[in-house]
Amino acid sequence: MISLRNVEKYYEHGPTKTFVLRRINLDIKEGEFVSIMGPSGAGKSTLLHVLGMHDSAWTGEYYLLDQPVHKMNKKDRSELYKRFFGFVFQSYHLLDSLTVYENLEIPLSYRNVKKAERDSIVCDALDKFQIVGKKDLFPNQLSGGQQQLVAIARAIIANPKVILADEPTGNLHSSQAKEIMEVFKRLNEEGTTIIQVTHSDANAAYSNRVIKIVDGWITD
Repeated sequence: MISLRNVEKYYEHGPTKTFVLRRINLDIKEGEFVSIMGPSGAGKSTLLHVLGMHDSAWTGEYYLLDQPVHKMNKKDRSELYKRFFGFVFQSYHLLDSLTVYENLEIPLSYRNVKKAERDSIVCDALDKFQIVGKKDLFPNQLSGGQQQLVAIARAIIANPKVILADEPTGNLHSSQAKEIMEVFKRLNEEGTTIIQVTHSDANAAYSNRVIKIVDGWITD
């Protein structure tokens, strides 16, 4: 499904280059649950943002379902991202001025989904994540675990094929973290490909493959 070939990212400081990713070759099959692990500053989140097309300043080749992402312009990449990806951040990234319901509705409005259909999809998501009673609350009225549940619901509401998660339980205590990982496990069992960056061995145990990255290199 995803194939990276010789992907590199670096920052230039005058005549010198500081590499963040080095010669990354990676294949991810549809339906996999992959964890990216490594020390702080190793390049884990950078790799995730390359996969999620948030970062376009890299070299090499990136194929998504045989489509050459590296040859696409910004608009085409954005369309591809919207069709295939959902992103879950450590810091939730909910919009504080909108209710839970409105936060969930936003990704659907980007796709020109009609209002009646949007309402139906949002209600299904609220029910699936057992947050119907929170729909009129604002993010600052929720616990960290509840905010992350809303963030995951928002990430999957448009039915993406791939969920990218950057330290999704980093701000949560252990019981909330377990709840979030069980949600990911269930989504994966339903066919969603999941790629998470994590420091947690407990979280990585939910995946079926671990990719280790050190100083920008994938190691065995």
